[in-house]
Amino acid sequence: MSDPVFIAPKGGLTLGVVAEACGVSLPEGTDPAQAVTGAAPLETAGPSELAYMDNARYGEALAATRALACLVSPRFAARVPAGTIALVTRDPYRAYAGLLARLYEEAMRPGSLFAANGIAPGAHVHPQARLEDGVRIDPGAVVGPGAEIGSGTVLGPNAVIGPNVRIGRDCSIGAGATLTHALVGNRVIVHPGARIGQDGFGFAMGAGGHLKVPQIGRVIVQDDVEIGANTTIDRGASRDTVIGEGTKIDNLVQIAHNVVIGRHCVIVSGVGISGSTTLEDYVVLGGQVGVVGHLRIGMGAQIAGSSNVNRDVPPGSRWGGTPAKPVRTWFREMTTLARLAERSGSSKDDPENA
Repeated sequence: MSDPVFIAPKGGLTLGVVAEACGVSLPEGTDPAQAVTGAAPLETAGPSELAYMDNARYGEALAATRALACLVSPRFAARVPAGTIALVTRDPYRAYAGLLARLYEEAMRPGSLFAANGIAPGAHVHPQARLEDGVRIDPGAVVGPGAEIGSGTVLGPNAVIGPNVRIGRDCSIGAGATLTHALVGNRVIVHPGARIGQDGFGFAMGAGGHLKVPQIGRVIVQDDVEIGANTTIDRGASRDTVIGEGTKIDNLVQIAHNVVIGRHCVIVSGVGISGSTTLEDYVVLGGQVGVVGHLRIGMGAQIAGSSNVNRDVPPGSRWGGTPAKPVRTWFREMTTLARLAERSGSSKDDPENA
Protein backbone atom coordinates (compact mmCIF):
# COMPACT_ATOMS: atom_id res chain seq x y z
CA MET A 1 0.00 0.00 0.00
CA SER A 2 1.31 3.44 -0.88
CA ASP A 3 1.82 6.06 1.81
CA PRO A 4 0.44 9.32 0.40
CA VAL A 5 1.40 12.75 1.63
CA PHE A 6 -1.88 14.63 1.68
CA ILE A 7 -0.43 18.12 2.11
CA ALA A 8 3.01 18.64 0.64
CA PRO A 9 5.21 21.59 1.60
CA LYS A 10 5.74 24.42 -0.82
CA GLY A 11 9.33 24.95 -1.95
CA GLY A 12 11.39 28.12 -1.98
CA LEU A 13 11.54 28.86 1.75
CA THR A 14 15.00 29.64 3.13
CA LEU A 15 16.41 30.47 6.54
CA GLY A 16 16.71 34.08 5.46
CA VAL A 17 13.03 34.21 4.51
CA VAL A 18 12.10 32.51 7.79
CA ALA A 19 14.09 35.00 9.85
CA GLU A 20 12.62 37.98 8.00
CA ALA A 21 9.06 36.67 8.34
CA CYS A 22 9.51 36.20 12.10
CA GLY A 23 11.39 39.44 12.67
CA VAL A 24 14.41 37.63 14.15
CA SER A 25 18.13 37.66 13.43
CA LEU A 26 20.05 34.62 12.26
CA PRO A 27 23.05 33.66 14.39
CA GLU A 28 26.38 34.82 13.03
CA GLY A 29 27.78 32.49 10.37
CA THR A 30 24.38 31.05 9.36
CA ASP A 31 23.79 30.71 5.62
CA PRO A 32 20.52 32.58 4.88
CA ALA A 33 20.16 30.73 1.57
CA GLN A 34 19.88 27.32 3.25
CA ALA A 35 16.59 25.69 2.24
CA VAL A 36 13.80 24.86 4.67
CA THR A 37 11.91 21.90 3.22
CA GLY A 38 9.17 21.49 5.80
CA ALA A 39 8.09 21.64 9.43
CA ALA A 40 7.72 18.88 12.01
CA PRO A 41 7.57 18.22 15.78
CA LEU A 42 10.79 18.38 17.78
CA GLU A 43 10.98 14.59 18.01
CA THR A 44 10.77 13.91 14.28
CA ALA A 45 12.10 17.06 12.60
CA GLY A 46 14.98 16.36 10.22
CA PRO A 47 18.08 18.40 9.33
CA SER A 48 16.25 20.54 6.77
CA GLU A 49 13.02 21.06 8.74
CA LEU A 50 11.72 23.68 11.12
CA ALA A 51 10.35 23.06 14.64
CA TYR A 52 9.21 25.17 17.58
CA MET A 53 9.17 24.92 21.37
CA ASP A 54 7.44 27.06 24.01
CA ASN A 55 6.57 24.62 26.80
CA ALA A 56 8.93 23.35 29.52
CA ARG A 57 7.41 19.87 29.23
CA TYR A 58 9.27 19.42 25.95
CA GLY A 59 12.71 20.28 27.27
CA GLU A 60 14.07 16.77 26.66
CA ALA A 61 12.67 16.71 23.14
CA LEU A 62 14.33 20.07 22.45
CA ALA A 63 17.68 18.83 23.71
CA ALA A 64 17.47 15.79 21.41
CA THR A 65 16.01 17.43 18.29
CA ARG A 66 17.68 17.13 14.90
CA ALA A 67 15.77 20.06 13.38
CA LEU A 68 17.60 22.52 11.14
CA ALA A 69 16.15 25.42 13.15
CA CYS A 70 13.85 25.83 16.11
CA LEU A 71 11.69 28.80 17.07
CA VAL A 72 12.05 29.28 20.83
CA SER A 73 11.26 31.89 23.45
CA PRO A 74 14.24 33.54 25.17
CA ARG A 75 13.89 31.35 28.29
CA PHE A 76 14.59 28.18 26.29
CA ALA A 77 17.20 29.51 23.86
CA ALA A 78 20.15 28.11 25.81
CA ARG A 79 18.69 24.59 25.64
CA VAL A 80 18.74 24.39 21.84
CA PRO A 81 21.35 21.77 20.83
CA ALA A 82 24.48 22.79 18.97
CA GLY A 83 23.35 21.24 15.67
CA THR A 84 20.11 23.27 15.58
CA ILE A 85 19.80 26.99 14.85
CA ALA A 86 17.94 28.87 17.58
CA LEU A 87 15.48 31.43 16.24
CA VAL A 88 14.58 33.40 19.34
CA THR A 89 11.18 35.11 19.39
CA ARG A 90 8.74 36.15 22.10
CA ASP A 91 5.88 34.09 20.63
CA PRO A 92 7.28 30.95 18.97
CA TYR A 93 3.89 29.34 18.34
CA ARG A 94 2.45 32.33 16.51
CA ALA A 95 5.61 32.69 14.45
CA TYR A 96 5.49 28.97 13.64
CA ALA A 97 1.84 29.25 12.58
CA GLY A 98 2.72 32.04 10.15
CA LEU A 99 5.50 29.98 8.62
CA LEU A 100 3.27 26.92 8.31
CA ALA A 101 0.85 29.05 6.34
CA ARG A 102 3.64 29.83 3.86
CA LEU A 103 4.92 26.27 3.70
CA TYR A 104 1.53 24.58 3.49
CA GLU A 105 -0.80 27.04 1.77
CA GLU A 106 -3.11 24.21 0.76
CA ALA A 107 -3.93 23.53 4.42
CA MET A 108 -5.20 27.02 5.10
CA ARG A 109 -8.71 26.27 3.83
CA PRO A 110 -10.37 23.20 2.34
CA GLY A 111 -10.36 23.05 -1.44
CA SER A 112 -12.26 21.01 -4.00
CA LEU A 113 -12.34 17.31 -3.15
CA PHE A 114 -12.88 16.49 -6.80
CA ALA A 115 -10.15 18.74 -8.22
CA ALA A 116 -12.96 20.60 -9.92
CA ASN A 117 -12.63 23.82 -11.86
CA GLY A 118 -15.98 25.44 -12.37
CA ILE A 119 -19.10 23.34 -11.93
CA ALA A 120 -18.34 19.60 -11.77
CA PRO A 121 -20.57 16.99 -13.40
CA GLY A 122 -23.30 15.97 -10.99
CA ALA A 123 -23.62 19.37 -9.31
CA HIS A 124 -27.02 21.08 -9.48
CA VAL A 125 -27.08 24.86 -9.86
CA HIS A 126 -30.44 26.55 -10.33
CA PRO A 127 -30.65 28.74 -13.45
CA GLN A 128 -31.59 31.71 -11.27
CA ALA A 129 -28.50 31.38 -9.06
CA ARG A 130 -25.72 33.88 -9.70
CA LEU A 131 -22.10 32.77 -9.54
CA GLU A 132 -19.07 34.97 -10.06
CA ASP A 133 -16.16 33.70 -12.12
CA GLY A 134 -13.86 31.31 -10.29
CA VAL A 135 -16.46 29.51 -8.18
CA ARG A 136 -15.76 25.76 -7.90
CA ILE A 137 -18.57 23.29 -7.18
CA ASP A 138 -18.03 19.59 -6.49
CA PRO A 139 -20.37 16.76 -7.53
CA GLY A 140 -23.65 16.46 -5.65
CA ALA A 141 -23.68 20.05 -4.44
CA VAL A 142 -26.96 21.95 -4.80
CA VAL A 143 -27.35 25.71 -5.25
CA GLY A 144 -30.88 27.06 -5.00
CA PRO A 145 -32.67 29.84 -6.89
CA GLY A 146 -31.53 33.37 -6.21
CA ALA A 147 -28.39 32.26 -4.37
CA GLU A 148 -25.28 34.37 -4.96
CA ILE A 149 -21.72 33.04 -4.59
CA GLY A 150 -18.53 35.09 -4.87
CA SER A 151 -15.37 34.32 -6.82
CA GLY A 152 -12.84 31.91 -5.32
CA THR A 153 -15.44 30.11 -3.23
CA VAL A 154 -15.47 26.30 -3.16
CA LEU A 155 -18.52 24.12 -2.46
CA GLY A 156 -17.68 20.58 -1.39
CA PRO A 157 -19.57 17.44 -2.45
CA ASN A 158 -23.23 17.37 -1.42
CA ALA A 159 -23.15 20.84 0.09
CA VAL A 160 -26.56 22.51 -0.08
CA ILE A 161 -26.99 26.26 -0.54
CA GLY A 162 -30.60 27.34 -0.11
CA PRO A 163 -32.62 29.91 -2.02
CA ASN A 164 -31.38 33.51 -1.84
CA VAL A 165 -28.40 32.66 0.36
CA ARG A 166 -25.45 35.01 -0.14
CA ILE A 167 -21.87 33.73 0.14
CA GLY A 168 -18.91 36.05 -0.31
CA ARG A 169 -15.55 35.54 -1.97
CA ASP A 170 -12.80 33.01 -1.17
CA CYS A 171 -15.02 30.94 1.11
CA SER A 172 -14.92 27.18 1.62
CA ILE A 173 -18.14 25.27 2.26
CA GLY A 174 -17.36 21.70 3.29
CA ALA A 175 -18.84 18.44 2.11
CA GLY A 176 -22.42 17.88 3.23
CA ALA A 177 -22.81 21.30 4.84
CA THR A 178 -26.15 23.07 4.51
CA LEU A 179 -26.75 26.82 4.46
CA THR A 180 -30.22 28.35 4.35
CA HIS A 181 -31.55 31.79 5.34
CA ALA A 182 -27.96 33.01 5.63
CA LEU A 183 -25.73 35.87 4.54
CA VAL A 184 -22.06 34.89 4.62
CA GLY A 185 -19.09 37.23 4.28
CA ASN A 186 -15.68 36.77 2.66
CA ARG A 187 -13.01 34.19 3.54
CA VAL A 188 -15.41 32.16 5.66
CA ILE A 189 -14.66 28.46 6.25
CA VAL A 190 -17.57 26.11 6.96
CA HIS A 191 -16.35 22.59 7.68
CA PRO A 192 -18.13 19.40 6.60
CA GLY A 193 -21.55 18.63 8.04
CA ALA A 194 -22.21 22.05 9.52
CA ARG A 195 -25.84 23.21 9.53
CA ILE A 196 -26.51 26.92 9.28
CA GLY A 197 -29.88 28.64 9.08
CA GLN A 198 -32.31 25.90 10.09
CA ASP A 199 -35.28 26.57 12.39
CA GLY A 200 -34.54 27.81 15.86
CA PHE A 201 -36.19 25.79 18.65
CA GLY A 202 -39.24 27.91 19.42
CA PHE A 203 -42.57 26.74 20.78
CA ALA A 204 -45.39 28.42 22.70
CA MET A 205 -46.03 25.69 25.26
CA GLY A 206 -49.41 24.98 26.75
CA ALA A 207 -51.60 22.28 28.27
CA GLY A 208 -53.22 21.60 24.91
CA GLY A 209 -49.92 21.08 23.11
CA HIS A 210 -46.93 23.09 21.98
CA LEU A 211 -47.51 25.65 19.24
CA LYS A 212 -44.64 26.09 16.81
CA VAL A 213 -43.38 29.69 16.57
CA PRO A 214 -42.30 30.55 13.00
CA GLN A 215 -38.62 31.45 12.85
CA ILE A 216 -38.42 34.38 10.45
CA GLY A 217 -34.90 35.72 11.08
CA ARG A 218 -31.58 35.02 9.35
CA VAL A 219 -28.02 34.01 10.15
CA ILE A 220 -25.38 36.67 9.48
CA VAL A 221 -21.81 35.34 9.29
CA GLN A 222 -19.23 38.10 8.96
CA ASP A 223 -15.79 37.98 7.30
CA ASP A 224 -13.02 35.54 8.32
CA VAL A 225 -15.21 33.31 10.49
CA GLU A 226 -14.44 29.59 10.77
CA ILE A 227 -17.20 27.13 11.68
CA GLY A 228 -16.30 23.58 12.70
CA ALA A 229 -17.61 20.25 11.47
CA ASN A 230 -21.14 19.30 12.53
CA THR A 231 -21.72 22.61 14.26
CA THR A 232 -25.28 23.96 14.12
CA ILE A 233 -26.30 27.62 14.00
CA ASP A 234 -30.04 28.30 14.10
CA ARG A 235 -31.55 31.25 12.28
CA GLY A 236 -33.17 33.99 14.31
CA ALA A 237 -36.76 33.88 15.48
CA SER A 238 -37.62 37.56 15.08
CA ARG A 239 -34.12 39.06 14.77
CA ASP A 240 -30.92 37.76 13.22
CA THR A 241 -28.44 35.31 14.66
CA VAL A 242 -25.04 36.97 14.18
CA ILE A 243 -21.49 35.55 14.14
CA GLY A 244 -18.96 38.38 14.33
CA GLU A 245 -15.87 38.96 12.22
CA GLY A 246 -12.92 36.67 12.86
CA THR A 247 -14.72 34.40 15.32
CA LYS A 248 -13.52 30.77 15.42
CA ILE A 249 -16.03 28.04 16.28
CA ASP A 250 -14.93 24.44 16.91
CA ASN A 251 -16.72 21.21 15.95
CA LEU A 252 -20.02 20.12 17.52
CA VAL A 253 -21.16 23.49 18.84
CA GLN A 254 -24.85 24.47 19.10
CA ILE A 255 -25.76 28.15 18.68
CA ALA A 256 -29.46 28.87 19.16
CA HIS A 257 -31.73 31.47 17.59
CA ASN A 258 -31.14 35.19 18.13
CA VAL A 259 -27.66 34.64 19.57
CA VAL A 260 -25.24 37.48 18.83
CA ILE A 261 -21.54 36.63 18.94
CA GLY A 262 -19.03 39.45 18.72
CA ARG A 263 -15.75 39.74 16.84
CA HIS A 264 -12.78 37.40 17.35
CA CYS A 265 -14.46 35.12 19.87
CA VAL A 266 -13.24 31.54 20.40
CA ILE A 267 -15.82 28.81 21.04
CA VAL A 268 -14.46 25.33 21.74
CA SER A 269 -16.09 21.97 20.97
CA GLY A 270 -19.23 20.89 22.77
CA VAL A 271 -20.43 24.37 23.72
CA GLY A 272 -24.17 25.07 23.78
CA ILE A 273 -25.41 28.66 23.69
CA SER A 274 -29.11 29.16 24.38
CA GLY A 275 -31.31 31.62 22.56
CA SER A 276 -31.00 35.43 22.66
CA THR A 277 -27.64 35.39 24.46
CA THR A 278 -24.99 37.96 23.53
CA LEU A 279 -21.24 37.39 23.57
CA GLU A 280 -19.26 40.59 23.24
CA ASP A 281 -15.94 40.77 21.36
CA TYR A 282 -12.99 38.47 22.26
CA VAL A 283 -14.97 36.14 24.52
CA VAL A 284 -13.53 32.63 25.00
CA LEU A 285 -15.74 29.65 25.91
CA GLY A 286 -13.89 26.44 26.85
CA GLY A 287 -15.07 23.00 25.80
CA GLN A 288 -18.54 21.85 26.88
CA VAL A 289 -19.58 25.19 28.35
CA GLY A 290 -23.34 25.66 28.60
CA VAL A 291 -24.85 29.13 28.49
CA VAL A 292 -28.43 29.88 29.60
CA GLY A 293 -30.52 32.09 27.33
CA HIS A 294 -30.94 35.88 27.41
CA LEU A 295 -27.55 36.53 29.05
CA ARG A 296 -24.66 38.85 28.20
CA ILE A 297 -21.03 37.77 28.45
CA GLY A 298 -18.83 40.85 28.51
CA MET A 299 -15.95 41.72 26.24
CA GLY A 300 -12.83 39.60 26.76
CA ALA A 301 -14.41 37.31 29.35
CA GLN A 302 -13.16 33.72 29.55
CA ILE A 303 -15.22 30.75 30.73
CA ALA A 304 -13.47 27.54 31.83
CA GLY A 305 -14.38 24.25 30.18
CA SER A 306 -17.43 22.29 31.42
CA SER A 307 -18.86 25.36 33.19
CA ASN A 308 -22.51 26.37 33.21
CA VAL A 309 -23.24 30.08 32.89
CA ASN A 310 -26.60 31.14 34.34
CA ARG A 311 -26.07 34.90 34.83
CA ASP A 312 -24.38 37.81 33.11
CA VAL A 313 -20.57 37.79 33.10
CA PRO A 314 -18.68 41.10 33.49
CA PRO A 315 -16.18 42.17 30.80
CA GLY A 316 -12.62 40.90 31.19
CA SER A 317 -13.45 38.38 33.90
CA ARG A 318 -12.52 34.70 34.19
CA TRP A 319 -15.26 32.40 35.42
CA GLY A 320 -15.65 28.67 35.95
CA GLY A 321 -17.72 26.01 37.67
CA THR A 322 -21.40 25.04 37.84
CA PRO A 323 -22.99 27.45 38.25
CA ALA A 324 -20.16 29.59 36.90
CA LYS A 325 -18.55 32.19 39.15
CA PRO A 326 -15.24 34.09 39.33
CA VAL A 327 -12.39 31.59 39.18
CA ARG A 328 -10.90 32.61 42.54
CA THR A 329 -14.20 31.91 44.25
CA TRP A 330 -14.54 28.64 42.33
CA PHE A 331 -11.04 27.51 43.32
CA ARG A 332 -11.66 28.38 46.98
CA GLU A 333 -14.89 26.38 46.96
CA MET A 334 -13.19 23.33 45.44
CA THR A 335 -10.31 23.55 47.93
CA THR A 336 -12.72 23.83 50.87
CA LEU A 337 -14.78 20.87 49.65
CA ALA A 338 -11.66 18.77 49.18
CA ARG A 339 -10.52 19.53 52.74
CA LEU A 340 -13.95 18.73 54.16
CA ALA A 341 -14.02 15.43 52.27
CA GLU A 342 -10.55 14.56 53.51
CA ARG A 343 -11.47 15.31 57.12
CA SER A 344 -14.68 13.33 56.81
CA GLY A 345 -12.79 10.33 55.46
CA SER A 346 -10.14 10.57 58.17
CA SER A 347 -12.72 10.60 61.00
CA LYS A 348 -14.45 7.51 59.61
CA ASP A 349 -11.14 5.67 59.51
CA ASP A 350 -10.43 6.55 63.17
CA PRO A 351 -10.61 3.29 65.25
CA GLU A 352 -12.38 5.17 68.06
CA ASN A 353 -15.32 5.81 65.67
CA ALA A 354 -15.63 2.17 64.68
